[in-house]
Amino acid sequence: MPRAARPLTNKVIADAIKGVGKRKFPLWDGHGLHLVARDGGQHWRLKYKRPDGRENRLALGHYPEVSLAEARELALNARVELRRGIDPAASRKAAAAHARGAAGRSFAVYGRKWLSIKEPGWSKETRKKNKRAVNVYLLPKLGDLDVGKIATGDVLPVIREADARSREYAITAASAARSIVRLAISEGKREEGRLLDLDLRNNLPKKRRGHFPAAKNEDELRHVLAIVRGLPTMVTRAGLMLCLYTAQRPGNVVSMRWDELRPDADEWLIPAEKMKVDRGDDVPHVVPLAPQVSELIESLRPLTGGVGYVFPPLAQQKNEHLTEDALSNALREAGLRGRHTPHGSRATFRTVAREVLQIPEDVLEAQIAHAKKGQTQSAYDRAWFVPERHQVMQRWADYLDGLAAEKQ
Repeated sequence: MPRAARPLTNKVIADAIKGVGKRKFPLWDGHGLHLVARDGGQHWRLKYKRPDGRENRLALGHYPEVSLAEARELALNARVELRRGIDPAASRKAAAAHARGAAGRSFAVYGRKWLSIKEPGWSKETRKKNKRAVNVYLLPKLGDLDVGKIATGDVLPVIREADARSREYAITAASAARSIVRLAISEGKREEGRLLDLDLRNNLPKKRRGHFPAAKNEDELRHVLAIVRGLPTMVTRAGLMLCLYTAQRPGNVVSMRWDELRPDADEWLIPAEKMKVDRGDDVPHVVPLAPQVSELIESLRPLTGGVGYVFPPLAQQKNEHLTEDALSNALREAGLRGRHTPHGSRATFRTVAREVLQIPEDVLEAQIAHAKKGQTQSAYDRAWFVPERHQVMQRWADYLDGLAAEKQ
């Protein structure tokens, strides 16, 4: 009978590596466990017989990453499997294959796949919102879960956590999660009909829904104009006046570029990808500019040389252009907190222009680029009232200037 191997010690291994010990590689520890020297390193192996009687060797890791004690534990676990009639090498391959398959069915894989499918049809704003909802809110907590097994109970706490930060993103994240699961169902990775039941109305706390504070009548608007025209910073003052003159979203105003302007036509063409509402084409949103508005914009040309963004950043900002926050902060610091916001200028235009100037509703909606109501109207009503809006925006600009000229 072959003599039983003497158990290894860390000193025996160290001496063998240095070439000074009596024992040479391979170093046997007993019960088939041994350490071999190969490719400039040392590697643990377990010699054993498979359940069918064939001899095999199982790799247990590199030394010293896997210590002597750890190698003995791994060898013991393999022998336990053998006593149960399981080949540890085959078991390891099956586990690896399962892990690879599970990774391919992960919520993260399908979340990213859903984004890649949907992105081409989204506006810039929708794309930004959905990517943030998926990558910031959903995947960090749910990404490793099997999309075929993920349940409402897994997702709802994540949606509630998102809601504590932003109700808008909670709603977007919930919608994205439901859509990701539907994609997995369509590809056979999840049982038919197993949708997520994210009833947000009953599962999220009720919040008071409010609107952006805005001047709602002539007196309030006159007060807002007096404050805005008295602001000391030229860029901020011009940005806020443009919000009032054009009723466009503050994000579009501050990111206005010189190459979006058509001085010969007194128009500002906002690229379709900048618009929040996807109109179903690549046609830019036309914003008519009254002469006094064009003159205001031209007064900023010396600041940038007419290149890039119209509104340069303030001295303390690191952005490429003026920010929405700078506009909002200016109004708050001037005493209009809770009374008027840059975005509220759209509501002011929508309300006051309708009541005082009697401007038709369709023309107003076209100016502020609201989505058409209903699929049929959206698909077939291509009337954006550009000639009418040139007249309307001239009347609106004259009205604002006249209001500002009145004594408080």
